[in-house]
Amino acid sequence: MFWEYDPVTFSRTLTGLTLAFHIIYATIGVGIPLMIAIAQWIGIKKNDEHYILLARRWARGFVITVAVGVVTGTAIGLQLSLLWPNFMELAGHVIALPLFMETFAFFFEAIFLGIYLYTWDRFENQKKHLLLLIPVAIGAAFSAFFITIVNAFMNTPQGFDLVNGALVNIDPIAAMLNPAMPTKVAHVLSTAFMTSAFVLASIAAFRLFKGNNHVYHKKALFLMMKVGFIFSVATVIVGDFSGKFLAEYQPEKLAAAEWHFETEEEAPLILYGWLDDKGEVKGGLEIPYALSILAHGNPTAEVEGLNETPEEERPPLFVHYFFDLMVTIGMWLTFISGFYWFAVKKGWKIIRKKSFNFVLFLSGPLAMIAIEMGWFYAEFGRQPWILRGYMMVSDGATSAGYVDWMLFLFAGLYIVLGTASVIVLTKMFKKNPVEQELADHAYERGEW
Repeated sequence: MFWEYDPVTFSRTLTGLTLAFHIIYATIGVGIPLMIAIAQWIGIKKNDEHYILLARRWARGFVITVAVGVVTGTAIGLQLSLLWPNFMELAGHVIALPLFMETFAFFFEAIFLGIYLYTWDRFENQKKHLLLLIPVAIGAAFSAFFITIVNAFMNTPQGFDLVNGALVNIDPIAAMLNPAMPTKVAHVLSTAFMTSAFVLASIAAFRLFKGNNHVYHKKALFLMMKVGFIFSVATVIVGDFSGKFLAEYQPEKLAAAEWHFETEEEAPLILYGWLDDKGEVKGGLEIPYALSILAHGNPTAEVEGLNETPEEERPPLFVHYFFDLMVTIGMWLTFISGFYWFAVKKGWKIIRKKSFNFVLFLSGPLAMIAIEMGWFYAEFGRQPWILRGYMMVSDGATSAGYVDWMLFLFAGLYIVLGTASVIVLTKMFKKNPVEQELADHAYERGEW
């Protein structure tokens, strides 16, 4: 072999790759149903065929992403058993309930999604048809809710006692209602809705950038930038609560993200920069009192430094870059969507400029990058624990000798799935442009 085989390293790499790929489709899977519902509801309320068509076309594309999400979600379940058997042996008895409920929520969503798609032309009353989408949106949200509970449990495990290596006094409900659950669930849902809105806005902005000034794309862009702004503000608020949660329950994770080494009052927040050979921060942007405010809501509050954590239990310091990139993109998206909304209201000509549409187009890819950075920070920031305080990552992994080949096989699978989904989605909408579909509907109504 050309590499030194280490099952722990390969297990971590494969799991990280799977999660990084799955999170793209999972985020869309959680957020898009709500966007479809909003568009269809506005179309019904305003009797506007453009919004109705938005919902219809988005629903078609959504099916493709759901199909890929099923495959990658199944892969995660498989890898939990094969790559992390020691972790599942310990935690599986405690946290199996939300894992089961996540599967139930997905099937609930999938059943109603199929009915919703099949009955598009079978309801004369659009309001009745919209009712079928409500279980889809609820199922998608609850699917995220239950799987995020599992991740929250890994950060703040409770609901059991460990006596001589054996689990006793197991309480699955207490395990689900762990301290990390409220902020993690709120953050996952708000960012999923925000990202989905910006992805759809990005598609509309791209069409406008390419010179297609159809009112359909303008309405899609305005609606999704408005929704994106609302959920980006919600994400900022949830992020503040997340910072206070970390300060209380995972101070080492917050300290690593901020390169905050010494416990002190009036702690500044450090953005960007780098560490020199002596471990000192260079070139960073220091915001006075900001870390104390983020951690405790008080500019003079004391914030625990990373040096309080034993060296072998400290997260890797590169999580600082993930945190910075996530926050920077989030603030930019909040600004640009708010600016766009305000500019439209004021009738500023900048919204019609090609260069500005290109900037708006970038909002979708940037939002997805922020999602990835957030999950990298969440997962690397928990290191070296797989179950904080109970089991290290190295203790939870398999010792099998096949993980390297699994990595290559799954990487190939993800390349095929990613490429295929892009090709299918592109061809699906290129062969059925908006103008043609609107004309077909007009013909069906006898307007030609």
